[in-house]
Amino acid sequence: MFKRFLFFTMLVGLLLVGCTALPAESMSENTMADDAAMSDNMDMSGEMVEPTPGEITIVNVRARPAPMAGGTGAVYMTVLNGLEEDVQFVSAESPAANVVELHETVNDNGVMRMVPQPDGYPIPAGGSVELMPGGKHVMLIDLVAPLATGSEIELTLNFDNGESMTVTVPVVEMDGMPMNMDMGDEAMDGEGEMEMDATPAP
Repeated sequence: MFKRFLFFTMLVGLLLVGCTALPAESMSENTMADDAAMSDNMDMSGEMVEPTPGEITIVNVRARPAPMAGGTGAVYMTVLNGLEEDVQFVSAESPAANVVELHETVNDNGVMRMVPQPDGYPIPAGGSVELMPGGKHVMLIDLVAPLATGSEIELTLNFDNGESMTVTVPVVEMDGMPMNMDMGDEAMDGEGEMEMDATPAP
C-alpha cells in the first residue's frame, strides 16, 4: 500500500514538473522574439523609442565615412510612423550628393546586390522601418565632397502624404560591417543593380 502511495506521489510530481516546464520554454521563445522586435526601435543610447502620436519621427540617423568626392556613401536610420495611416518613404535628397536613391542590399546566392527601390519603403501606422547596414539604406551617389568622420550633412526625407523633413546626419565610424562593401568598387549589372562580392570584411 505504501509503495503504491509513493509511486502515485512521484507520478503526480513528474506531471506537475512537465506541465510547468512547457510554458517556461514557450515564455523564453516569446521573450526572445519580443527583444528582437524592441531592438529596432531603440535609439543609439539603448533607450526604447515609441512613435510620437500624430508625427513621423527619425532616430538613429548616421552616415558612413566616404573617402573621396565623386564616390558613394550611405545613410541609415529608423523611421517611426505615429500617424493613424500607413505612409510611404518615397525619396530623399541632399546637397552632399548629386544623386540620392533608396536602395536595399539583398543576398543573391552569395552575391550582395544593391537593388534600387524607386517606390521607397512602406511604414505601417504605428510602426517603423529600419535602414541599416546590409539592408535598406539611403544611397548617396556622386558625392560633392568626402564624408569625413565627425562631419555632418543635411538630408531631406519625402513621404507620399506630402510631408517632408530635413535631418542633420552625423558621419560616424561603423564597426562590424557584415560584408566587404567598398562603395567605389560596385559593378553595375544590366538591370541597374550593384553587385558586390559577399566575402567577410577584414
